[in-house]
Amino acid sequence: MRAVNLPVVSLYWRVFVINAVLVLGATATLALSPATVSAQLQTGEVLVLAVGVVSVLVLNFLLVRRTLDPLERLTRLMRRVDLVRPGSRIAATGGGTEVVELTHTFNQMLERLEAERRESGRRAIQAQEQERRRIALELHDEVGQLLTGVVLGLDGLARTVDPQVGERVAALQDMVRQGAEHVREIARGLRPESLEELGLRSALIGLIAGVGARGRLVVRRRIDPDLPALPPDVELVVYRVVQESLTNVLRHAAASEVEVALRQHDGVLELRVRDDGVGLDLDAVRGGRGLAGMFERALYVGGRLEIEPASPAGTSVTLTVPLTGAAG
Repeated sequence: MRAVNLPVVSLYWRVFVINAVLVLGATATLALSPATVSAQLQTGEVLVLAVGVVSVLVLNFLLVRRTLDPLERLTRLMRRVDLVRPGSRIAATGGGTEVVELTHTFNQMLERLEAERRESGRRAIQAQEQERRRIALELHDEVGQLLTGVVLGLDGLARTVDPQVGERVAALQDMVRQGAEHVREIARGLRPESLEELGLRSALIGLIAGVGARGRLVVRRRIDPDLPALPPDVELVVYRVVQESLTNVLRHAAASEVEVALRQHDGVLELRVRDDGVGLDLDAVRGGRGLAGMFERALYVGGRLEIEPASPAGTSVTLTVPLTGAAG
């Protein structure tokens, strides 16, 4: 919305008028005052001139600074704007037509940048998920089946050799079997089939159970049983944020307990992952692809991601997604 009653005097003319008034005022003062300047300056005359010049300069500084102060405030506000947290807008302030126009132009630029970033993020995430599916299928269908064939071949070989060699073959068979299971876990992480087949709640329960078993970590969950039907994109973003958050807890937090809470209230889906560890050094990991991907995914569905210290210790990751108009 454009502000009404905009000042009609431009910033250029305001600065010009200030300086003109000061020059005219100083001239009138010299013309009407009894002060005179001798051919050879006297000490008193030098002091009068110095005081006059300093007074004019100080007054000019104060008036011009007050005129340009809205531009300085606008500049400071611009520096604080972060596209990772969309929706920030700068209110039009006084200071002349140019300042108001600049404010409106900057807000329009923010809207375009946010829209372009959301669209580019959407394309990047879709491409990433497609590549994840491709790799997961290759791991499952090619590598997984190959390792399964090796296990079966070793099983047949163990029956045809003497017992001493058979024990070594059996040990090798166990190693290959563990490798096959590890490949399946990687494939499941790349492509959460349970999310597509069973829904978000069941997929999160399975993910949390697996992380708790692997990391010897107590993972408490508070998932609203009455969650509404969510768009597939929103479900995928929530799943990936939980997955990345738990991975960060296992790698960096040295935590003993973590809580995953998911609820819907007042038309907003809220996810919170909170641990009791040593906390994340956000400056050290902010540039990492994991955190960057979480922020991009939140933007993709029109949500907001906050990562902050938890009380009394640990880290809290909060994702909020408005369900009205969420990407679908």
